[in-house]
Amino acid sequence: MSVQLLEKKTEANLKTLDAVSHALVLMPKGKTLADVPGKPALAALLKRKDMKAEELAKTPLALETGAGLRVYAMLDVAADTYSRHAQLRQALAPLLNEHPAELQLALYGADAFKQTAASDAVYCAAVNAQPLPTQKSGKLPGALQRLTVHGVTARGGHARELAVAEGNTLTRALTSLPPNQLTPGAYRKRIARLAKDYGWKLEEFGFDRLKKMGAGAFCAVAQGSPAKDAAIVHLTYKGQVAKGKGRKIALVGKGICFDTGGHNLKPAKYMHGMHEDMNGSAVVLGILAAASRLKLPLQIDGWVALAENHISPQAYRQNEIVRSLNGTTIEIVHTDAEGRMVLADTLTLAARAKPDAIADFATLTGSMHYALGDRYSGIFSNRENVAEAALKAAQQSGERVCRFPMDADYDPQLDSKVADVLQCTLEGAADHILATRFLSRFIDDTPWVHMDLSASTCKGGLGAVMTDLTGFGVGWGLSFVESL
Repeated sequence: MSVQLLEKKTEANLKTLDAVSHALVLMPKGKTLADVPGKPALAALLKRKDMKAEELAKTPLALETGAGLRVYAMLDVAADTYSRHAQLRQALAPLLNEHPAELQLALYGADAFKQTAASDAVYCAAVNAQPLPTQKSGKLPGALQRLTVHGVTARGGHARELAVAEGNTLTRALTSLPPNQLTPGAYRKRIARLAKDYGWKLEEFGFDRLKKMGAGAFCAVAQGSPAKDAAIVHLTYKGQVAKGKGRKIALVGKGICFDTGGHNLKPAKYMHGMHEDMNGSAVVLGILAAASRLKLPLQIDGWVALAENHISPQAYRQNEIVRSLNGTTIEIVHTDAEGRMVLADTLTLAARAKPDAIADFATLTGSMHYALGDRYSGIFSNRENVAEAALKAAQQSGERVCRFPMDADYDPQLDSKVADVLQCTLEGAADHILATRFLSRFIDDTPWVHMDLSASTCKGGLGAVMTDLTGFGVGWGLSFVESL
């Protein structure tokens, strides 16, 4: 269900806001309360809490009225996008926690403020409009159906904000599904339905086909599952462009639907939540969905590697040597380093299609969590201009990234005595960098950015998003492909 958006250039008065049950009143930081509806009641509440009006920039205030709940907040539009989104998440939380069908946004201040505030507020409301799928019994909470903005109208009707929210919601909804409902086979069916809905071309490389092609790295991981339903799925979105002028971008996503660790079995503490190890593939689908809604004038090829890392007599083992799709032989060191294995052959397929750039997304390494925690994701790139575009996309989207080095002098740590390369090391130090150096062997020197999604989950939400699942990468990815 999508949010119906209405825009009204005139500012809302007290009568307008009293006609609905839920309203957010937004003012610029430092504004006086002179023309704000409900000023006497707000002033009395501020006095009772011993607060000054300017403190609304840090602490929004919720006011119960005869009609319902009204929240007052001040937004600092000079702050970065992440901070503005976080401010609005805090302000919207008491309103959206009641699951209203309708929400009013009333904006007060200069036109420049209202344009920025409306863009941020529409996105923050829309991305939190729908509850994630749940397996709980009983009545499900309702979704926000209608959003009215007072005080400004935007060219394009905030189509971009709504598209990113739609893509982010899709990513989180897929990631939330339990592993018995999102096996590789079930995931492929869902993707086929999405392809039909959004008009994507679909091609599947099933397990048997990949084995015949020589995709030994992917098949080594997938062979442990008795279902043999693993696949690399190729999706193509083609926006209308002038002949010869369109850019071609490849997006690659890790889609491990459940990760036991294989023979190097994870302990229960670290296996719990491993149904979310397919998040990178869901990010790719979310970006494709947003780009399709906006009809971006470029071609995007999505490549998602769908498999499970099982423990079984057929599962791959330490010390095996497998040959990847591009001919590189790999000595297996740790079966829980399966993500880089499935990505190796998927990146090879993506690079063979000769894109202008590749971006891949994966919940890849624990060491990135140690490096950054869960509020940033890490990026690596083999081109300075691509890295600059990636950092700029982070500023624009409010999804923060930190760039890490990937210098060639890390490579000796991956030297193998019996194969072309070690899959990983057992030491654990700088594994996020070593994993990137490993993956760089499979991109054929294509301009490339790799994102290690340490911020795919963050307790209590992150930026604009209120759920622990963040959908991180969708907003960043759309800004990144637009810049290219």
